[in-house]
Amino acid sequence: MSAKTLLKGMLAYQTWANDELVEKLARMDPSSDPGIRNAAIRLMSHIHVVSRIFAAHLKGVAHGYASDNTPDTSEPRALRTALAEVDGWYLDYLETVSEQELGDPVAFTFTDGDEGCMTRQEMLTHIVLHGSYHRGEIGRMLAGIAVAPPWDTYAVHLHRFEPRAACRDEPKPAEIDGGARI
Repeated sequence: MSAKTLLKGMLAYQTWANDELVEKLARMDPSSDPGIRNAAIRLMSHIHVVSRIFAAHLKGVAHGYASDNTPDTSEPRALRTALAEVDGWYLDYLETVSEQELGDPVAFTFTDGDEGCMTRQEMLTHIVLHGSYHRGEIGRMLAGIAVAPPWDTYAVHLHRFEPRAACRDEPKPAEIDGGARI
């Protein structure tokens, strides 16, 4: 599997997982555990802002953010739309970038002023892992107030959206080379 194919699957997973979680937050009663709900929305906003910042780095343009989050807390429905937009941008980006370009380094400046340099592939991987980390953090917060978070795993996403029917048709290791494991 190519890096581009793997990244496409991981970014599709992120799109699904972001949408599921923000929808869950939107359905929560704002008056029930407002501190946890607000903190969760702020973390999803942070995921969005960092995704926008790295998209700007990949495009080679200024991102316009002075921080890695917004000063105000977004409404979940507006945040859901904004996340879908930036997640869609990443999927579209993968359609235009070549495998070779994924290895190109991109120099940038973090919002705190530190200098950074990552390959395009590293930046895309960072976006997926960064979002996953914070969604997991939110999941723990929700579980702490007895709200079941969405089932956010890559395996669940693959099973729902990309079932591997071909895998069932592949020979099992015991069937290869007369039963000997190779």
